[in-house]
Formats: sequence, structure tokens, C-alpha cells
Amino acid sequence: MKIALDPYMLRALPPDQMVRTVAELGYTYIELSPRDDFMPFFLHPRADDERIAELKGALRRHGVQLSSVLPLYKWSSPDETERQAAVRYWKRMIEVTAELECSLMNSEFNGRPERAAESEAAFWRSMEELLPVFEREGIALNLEAHPDDFCEENTPAVDLVRAINKPWVGYLYCAPHSFHLSGPAQRGADIAAMMRYAGDKLRHVHIADTFNHKGSSGLRYILNPPGTPARIHQHLDIGQGEVDWDAFFGTLRELGFDGVATACVFAWEERASDSSALMLERITRELVG
Repeated sequence: MKIALDPYMLRALPPDQMVRTVAELGYTYIELSPRDDFMPFFLHPRADDERIAELKGALRRHGVQLSSVLPLYKWSSPDETERQAAVRYWKRMIEVTAELECSLMNSEFNGRPERAAESEAAFWRSMEELLPVFEREGIALNLEAHPDDFCEENTPAVDLVRAINKPWVGYLYCAPHSFHLSGPAQRGADIAAMMRYAGDKLRHVHIADTFNHKGSSGLRYILNPPGTPARIHQHLDIGQGEVDWDAFFGTLRELGFDGVATACVFAWEERASDSSALMLERITRELVG
């Protein structure tokens, strides 16, 4: 099993300093997430040969490896022009990932929940174009359901992953999305049942805490105007929210999880190092011993 850090809270640091900080915190793996100078959100990658070489050199110097690369593009957009652009961005980022000698990419379903059928059709068009590229480059893919995607819940997300019908396409369970993954009818989240449903497709987990935004009163957060369809959650340190960590870690142990576990706290940029160190200690204790 690989324990990785999503260095999003360190994204303002130059690549060498970012990698060195990750190494000093005790991590040996990085899940590379969007940063403006390399792989921006929803835009064409900025990485050129020089920046790729810079990052590879930093990883080598500091004894850190990439566990995975996580780009976010609108590949399920019902707007065909937007979808085609996303496919072009994906093709370049797959090429960059191969140049970085990383064999795993993660992403979200994207699309629009209010146009779910159109978005799913767009997703499958993108899959038809991109699956051969992943296969040619020898890069595996894990997909996660995200709040405000066309697919937001655990069971249909796992079913979509299975429908792709490729042994190298897996499912990513994101703990801070647990209360969205369980669906609007459920007040809580049966994390164990959701991960068991993923079964052998569960290849990656994102680890951070969050509040149950539904709660007993539905008022863990107050959103205005009332009735807004905005999806809300946060990525907190373990212990600061309401995720059932006994169920989460216990089920991973029960399943013999041997994939990638990424610490992905985003809430505490002013204490990024302390937060990242705390997360590493807890994940290691729970999953390595």
C-alpha cells in the first residue's frame, strides 16, 4: 500500500521546495493535483519539457515518487465544444504523466447533475476516445463520484466503473464526500456498506474529515438563499468532523486494501505542515501498524 500526500496546500511553493517539504514531512509518495504552473483546473496543461524535467529532478533528489496524477477536465460536459477541448487536455496530460514515469491517474466524473443523461452520454464519448490512449501508455485510471457531478452517489458510481469493463479502471472512495455519496435520502453514511459494494474495484481512497451536512436538522451548515442546490463539504483533519473512522479504516483492513491512500486536507493552508504530519501518523497507525 502507498500512503501519499495531495500537496494542494503547498501549491504556491516551487516544485523543488514542494517536493522537499513533502519528504521532510515523512511521505514517500505524492498525488499530483492541479497547480497553475503545471496542470491548472479545467485548462490545457502548462507543463513543458523543462517543467517536467524540473519535477522529475526534484522527485529524484528528495527520494519521493508520484503515486498518481489527478487532473480535472470537463470531459463529461453536455457542451460538445467543451467536451472536445477536455479530451485534448486529457491526451496531453496522459502524455505528461507517462513522461513523469507515473502509471496511475485519478479524476472525477464531472458533468452536470441537472443534465445527468446528457452528461453520461458525453462521458462515454470521451471514454471511447481516451481508453485506447490510457491503454497504449500503460496508465491505469481511478474514478470518483464528486458532489455536483452527473454521478454523485457511491452505488451508481461503482456501477459506472464496472461498466467500463477494463481491469485497469478502478474506483476511488473519497471519505470527505461520504455524506454526499450516501444519497439525499440518508441522514448518515454507511461507509462500510459503500466500500464493500466497491469490492475489488476499490483501488484508491482520499482521506480527510468532514461534517455531515444533513445531520439531524440539516443545519450543519447554513446556506443562503434557502433551498440553494449548492453542494457543500470540507476536507478537514481526521477528528475534526463526523466521518466514522472506525468503520472507514476497519473496512479497509477487512477488505485487505492494498491501493493508494491519499491524505487530502485542504482547509488548513496556514498549518499545512502540521496537518499533513498529523494525517500521515494516523493513516500509518491505522493501515500499516
